[in-house]
Amino acid sequence: MLEIKNLNVYYGGIHAIKDISISVEEGEIVSLIGANGAGKTTTLQAISGLLKPRSGEITFLGNNLLATEAHDILKLGLAQVPEGRRIFSGLTVRENLQMGAFAVKDTKENLAADRKAVYDRFPRLRERKKQMGGTLSGGEQQMLAIGRALMSRPKMLLLDEPSMGLAPILVKEIFEIIKEVNKSGVTILLVEQNAKMALSISNRAYVLETGRIVMSGKSSELLENELVKKAYLGA
Repeated sequence: MLEIKNLNVYYGGIHAIKDISISVEEGEIVSLIGANGAGKTTTLQAISGLLKPRSGEITFLGNNLLATEAHDILKLGLAQVPEGRRIFSGLTVRENLQMGAFAVKDTKENLAADRKAVYDRFPRLRERKKQMGGTLSGGEQQMLAIGRALMSRPKMLLLDEPSMGLAPILVKEIFEIIKEVNKSGVTILLVEQNAKMALSISNRAYVLETGRIVMSGKSSELLENELVKKAYLGA
């Protein structure tokens, strides 16, 4: 579904992403784990069209993403939930969800049905639909960010650090939501510093260190890998 080949991304003279190759099959949850500054967010921004790589290939459902503008990448069915949520704090919950559907050309009735589906998945958002996004708790903002992305009817979600800044009980809830979204038919590429949680819900994973893929495989196997345990699981 998504294929990255020999990707190189620079920030000026800094070589941030070094010749990485990643693939995601339809229906999977694939995790990209690594320390802060490893290049995880940079990789997602390159996929989304927010950063232009120096070289390499990125294809999604056969489409060349390097020749596609960011807003058109969204229309192909690839949506990103950014690090730090990035909701519109001065808009209501309902208005944030409407913004998520800006690229969807459909009837008001069908868009209302999409919004109802988000409310059914996140009942707290229904309770707070007239509340300003900036007044929500961190967990509610993360639900809103995911809900906003779902309004674009994505085939694949790029999730960037969904557990950041959340209490442990909310982290568990968000990861249950990610599993449910995947079961509903949405493929997921998950960037996450909480390696244990990421590996526990994903099918496969890649380990990124200073811009390079240093390890990859089944998530269940990486959970038992001694190097991964020492570096990322606190063992």
